[in-house]
Amino acid sequence: MIKTVKPGSIAQEMGMEAGDILLSINGQPVEDIFDYQYLLQDEYIEVEIRKSDGEEWLLEIDKEYGEDLGVEFENGLMDEYRSCRNKCIFCFIDQMPKGMRETLYFKDDDSRLSFLQGNYVTLTNMSDHDIDRIIRYHLSPINVSVQTMNPELRCRMLNNRFAGEALQKLDRLYEGGIHMNGQIVLCKGINDGAELDESIRRLTRYLPQMESVSVVPVGLSKYREGLYPLEPFTKEDAKEVLKLIHGWQERIYAEHGVYFIHASDEWYILAQEELPEEERYDGYLQLENGVGMVRLLLTEFEEAFARLSGEVACGKPTLTNEVKITMVTGYLAYAYIRKMAERMEQLLPGLTIQVIAVRNDFFGECITVSGLLTGTDIIAQLKGRELGSVLLLPQNVLRSGEDVFLDDVTVGQMESALQVPVDIVKSSGQDFIDAIVKQIR
Repeated sequence: MIKTVKPGSIAQEMGMEAGDILLSINGQPVEDIFDYQYLLQDEYIEVEIRKSDGEEWLLEIDKEYGEDLGVEFENGLMDEYRSCRNKCIFCFIDQMPKGMRETLYFKDDDSRLSFLQGNYVTLTNMSDHDIDRIIRYHLSPINVSVQTMNPELRCRMLNNRFAGEALQKLDRLYEGGIHMNGQIVLCKGINDGAELDESIRRLTRYLPQMESVSVVPVGLSKYREGLYPLEPFTKEDAKEVLKLIHGWQERIYAEHGVYFIHASDEWYILAQEELPEEERYDGYLQLENGVGMVRLLLTEFEEAFARLSGEVACGKPTLTNEVKITMVTGYLAYAYIRKMAERMEQLLPGLTIQVIAVRNDFFGECITVSGLLTGTDIIAQLKGRELGSVLLLPQNVLRSGEDVFLDDVTVGQMESALQVPVDIVKSSGQDFIDAIVKQIR
């Protein structure tokens, strides 16, 4: 069912409306988004729809190659979402408290979401039919939660007896020319050390179709009663992980011209080591996994800061009164955000930026990323403090496109509780600077 029709689109020109049902394209029924995207490519297509009154139309459409019709469907997949059949020992959803929004407990393992939204899939929920269609339609990239290339260990980690043989689907995707990205969630004493070394070695066989592999530490909340016993990594552990990864990066780069295997930012912060240079991230292929996010932020900040410095040298912006603002972040990025704030204070005398690292009491202190902060924790730890003229929060604390935190606290409720306006800061270094400058202009 069509949910919306974009104004000025092909669909609007052809008389398509919200509530219409898409029946077929070029005489072929549309199973889901895979079929739709593939069948839509041609310059001439015949689209069959059923109107809300039951009348069926056959629309003959001439368009540019690959041009979209301009419609949005009630369900983005045009089919039911596939849930995960695994019981992974590291699953974060199993570590969440009861009583939260129902949607937060849904475990997806849908290859179509991998193609559309960049989600990672285990391959255990994919049939041969799915693989055939991915290869036939050449849908790339597919993002794969590998965890380990040891089939027996993978079965134990995913608690699925088919998880090991599912790795064979990597061979089919590779042979079919499908671009892939991999992810390894590292669990201490389980798939690290020699197991990680062997997994990286085996994954290099899929170059260049496998474009990157990230290694991220397991996230451990305080809600692990009855779950598999897992331990957090230490500073020394992180140094060992980085040593192994850096060694592989040198060997792979010498042979293939890419670094391929990447450690997420948490490893460098935990090990208290310098972040890699920008060129070592191969174009930031795994930002959503926290690989290079801090380096990209710092690079963007430096570029934007240089432009702002030029403006200040020319007399704007200027401060006519002293201004104090407060910024919130998680413990993970605090040191970097604090240094950026200090640079802004030095450039703009009279500006005071209070940066507060909020402890994650909701999920537990081992969770240090800002994206898992709740409204409850932010309010509790900021209440009664002098926050200045505005409170700046990173965009990732909110649900996408909404003003609601993970625990259903709204931005309006936070403003009321803290008696201060709240402004949301987007993710780039330029956004960081713009959000601050906006308060002094």
